[in-house]
This record gives sequence, C-alpha cells and structure tokens, in this order.
Amino acid sequence: MYTVQHPWHGVPTGEQAPRTVNAIIEIPQGSRCKYEIDKESGLLKLDRVIFSSFYYPTNYGFIPRTYGDDKDPLDILVISSLPVQALTLMHAKVVGVMQMIDSGDADDKIIAVAANDPGVNHYNNIEELPKHFFDELRHFFEEYKKLENKTVVVEDFGDKAKALHIIEEAVLSYTKNFVN
Repeated sequence: MYTVQHPWHGVPTGEQAPRTVNAIIEIPQGSRCKYEIDKESGLLKLDRVIFSSFYYPTNYGFIPRTYGDDKDPLDILVISSLPVQALTLMHAKVVGVMQMIDSGDADDKIIAVAANDPGVNHYNNIEELPKHFFDELRHFFEEYKKLENKTVVVEDFGDKAKALHIIEEAVLSYTKNFVN
C-alpha cells in the first residue's frame, strides 16, 4: 500500500543538498502552459496559458522542503537535453542563480543541470554556460508577462556559492515555518 505524499512537503530536499538537490518539475521545457503545485492538495494545476507566444526555455519546477522570500517553494530551472514530464522527480546539480523581481517581490530562480543527463551534466558552474543562454533566459522572464500588464526585472545572475547560500536559507525558512 502506498501513501500519496505532497510533492512539496513529502519529498526530501536531497541527500547531497544544497549542491545536488531533488527538483520537482512543474513545467516541461518548451511548454506555454504555466503549471504549478496546488499548495493545499499537492496536485498539479494549470495556472494559465502564457498570454504571449513564449515557451519555457528550461524545465521549471521547485526544490521540495524549501520556502523562498516569495512565500513559495524555491524555484529551480533545470537544464537538460530534452523536456521532462511534469511531476518528474529529478536530481539537479546546482550551478548558479538568477535573481529577479516579479511584480515588486524578490523571486530567485536556482539554475541547475540534470545530474543524470550526459548532454549537460559536465557543467559545474554558471560561468561555463553559453552567453546566449543568459540572454535567452533574461529575455523570456522579462517579456513573458507583458501582455498581462505585469513587470519582471532580472537583476543579476549569481554564481554557485550564491545559489548554495539561497538554498540553505530556504531550507532553514521551510523548517522554521512548517516543521514543528
């Protein structure tokens, strides 16, 4: 008999966290559908279809048992050679972070590579990624909400040390807010 667990609360952050974390994918690379975990039920829900003709440039999800400044699980962008199905649990090797402001609130996005994908797992640090990757990521996140009259500003890309610190803080915040 299996017990269904909430993906945010029932899955560990990862044995090798913060360097390699568990990532729960909500949105496959190439999708225009904005899926997110329903905080109450743990089911995947369709939040909306993106109002513009933009597609998610990476697999997008969250790190379980974390709590970010935006009062959500910490977001993670996982680079892989292929799109990954929604609700896939995958090991993600952290390489950096994209720090942004979304409608006035800080909203960090951890950047990682799929640890079990030989097409990308040779990357260890954000500085190794192609320059065009950053241009594409910045363009997507600053433009995809414009038709909704919302503003997103990508502030900076941070290195692995910055990303590891953000993950550690988000784990501590989760413990403070959810563990008795």
